[in-house]
Amino acid sequence: MGHNHGSEGSSSKNIKIVFFLNLGFSFFELIGGYLTNSMAIMSDALHDFGDCISLAVAWGFEKKSHKEKNDKYSYGYKRFSLLGSIFLSVVLATSSIYILIEAIGRLQNPEAVNASGMLWLAIVGVGINLVAALRLKKSGSLSERAIFIHLMEDVMGWIAVLIGSIVMIFVELPILDPIMSIAITLWVLYNVSKNLIKVFNVLLMGVPSDVNVAKLSSDILAIEDVKSIHDIHIWSFDGENHVMTIHVVSKNQSQDFRQDIRDITSKYHINHITIEIDDSEEHCKYLKC
Repeated sequence: MGHNHGSEGSSSKNIKIVFFLNLGFSFFELIGGYLTNSMAIMSDALHDFGDCISLAVAWGFEKKSHKEKNDKYSYGYKRFSLLGSIFLSVVLATSSIYILIEAIGRLQNPEAVNASGMLWLAIVGVGINLVAALRLKKSGSLSERAIFIHLMEDVMGWIAVLIGSIVMIFVELPILDPIMSIAITLWVLYNVSKNLIKVFNVLLMGVPSDVNVAKLSSDILAIEDVKSIHDIHIWSFDGENHVMTIHVVSKNQSQDFRQDIRDITSKYHINHITIEIDDSEEHCKYLKC
């Protein structure tokens, strides 16, 4: 297995760049939301400040996840990146609930907004968030995926603000602002919950979603000298790097087919595999495998 030996990997560099982009835009957005009296923009500004805290924590965990394995963590530090993803998701969920309550209150008493100012802020918002999202387009870690998803939600949210501001320039419809805020917030909560489900599946050692166990088993059984397989366990370090243990009953003890099995499992992103060769299924039953 490869390790980064303590250097800052591309994933942590990507998070660092997105952090500074997001921090600068958050201040710009907060001032703009206050000047335009837009609840939708203010809500997104609070989301972005929450993102900044989460990004800083995720950045730290992501850097730590590249440390080399040692006697304390024999599998390495890869799962530290999951902690950043959990922290980011919890912060987003908390801020989203607060914004949802505020926006619902505004539905009852909608306030006038500066639609022209919202329009220009929306144009900048789409541009900044799109640049940041494209930086993480080919992301692999769950932390990066969580950030990428939210950045793309921000892009769509700003597009909604853009369209809404154009409508409000021509039609006096202030209730449209809290409606957009509620829609954006519900979208964020939906995707946060999806990401948390993926993270907890990894932590609970569930079978990775990109591994078809039936197909993998069939491919291994197709190897000429494999008689049968059992006691298969598959889980993931961090959502990207998977682990597998398997017991194989051989037809011919003189043939070593371990490399054939590794060639098959590598197609399923399983890069750490332990293979136990048994003389017979009865032998394994006796050992209570």
